[in-house]
Amino acid sequence: MNQLDNIATPGRTKDIIRRHGFSFKKSLGQNFLIDQNILNKIVEAAELDPTKGALEIGPGIGALTERLAQSAGTVTAVEIDKRLIPILEEVLEPYPHVHVQQADVLDVDLPALFESNFKDVSKVSVVANLPYYVTTPILMKLLEEKLPLEHIVVMIQKEVAERMAASPGGKEYGSLSIAVQYYSVPKLICTVPHTVFIPQPNVDSAVIRLTVREQPPVETKDEAHFFDVVRSSFTQRRKTISNNLKSRYTLPEGRERIDAMLVQAGIEPSRRGETLSLQEFATLSNVLYEAGIV
Repeated sequence: MNQLDNIATPGRTKDIIRRHGFSFKKSLGQNFLIDQNILNKIVEAAELDPTKGALEIGPGIGALTERLAQSAGTVTAVEIDKRLIPILEEVLEPYPHVHVQQADVLDVDLPALFESNFKDVSKVSVVANLPYYVTTPILMKLLEEKLPLEHIVVMIQKEVAERMAASPGGKEYGSLSIAVQYYSVPKLICTVPHTVFIPQPNVDSAVIRLTVREQPPVETKDEAHFFDVVRSSFTQRRKTISNNLKSRYTLPEGRERIDAMLVQAGIEPSRRGETLSLQEFATLSNVLYEAGIV
């Protein structure tokens, strides 16, 4: 395709919007990318080829979808905004291997979608420019449902991407970091300035790739309990892990029992949750679970 024909240019984007009388809905977090280089980096990070499939969430007017169609064997794009469906049908008409579904991805039966749309490909990756307001629910749905994914490559708010990739000890590190790293290996690909969107958001974005793990890197006695311990440890970041856990688990012995469990797990009770590694949280969760503190 001629470079001038690409959707992700200011001129083509504005022309499509004008011809279809499209107006942006702030409530849907609609910001259309108009930078070819960023699109290239997103698609390259997904490591697609004609034997693989791509699931896109929130295709907008199809700028990224177009690139995915040129790289992957099959593409499914899920778009919540009914007004965009005619636009997508028009711009993606040259690509018969692209399927557009109008739906809220949070309501979609993803295992069924994978079974019906990706049965003829070797691997599938999610590739998307996600709305800021719904980034975390979508990513956690993708990860928690244990879909047969290779990568999740998404453009999201820069601050959130940094939290997902954060290491223990920093202010960005928290329960989101641990949840993402339990299911995947995150890698920051690039920063995206707010100036390369129509309309421009108020903050910069980043592209992050989550390489989905076949198995979690730690063993837990009970996964739900593990995540409850993690969330509880960050309830009030300024408090010690001992105080946060004492607030979560009401025991007759109070602090003494919690502190004893922390020591048993090899964790000093005066530490804060942000200093604990994924392995330390798993060990602590298992100690608490085996002691019946749930």
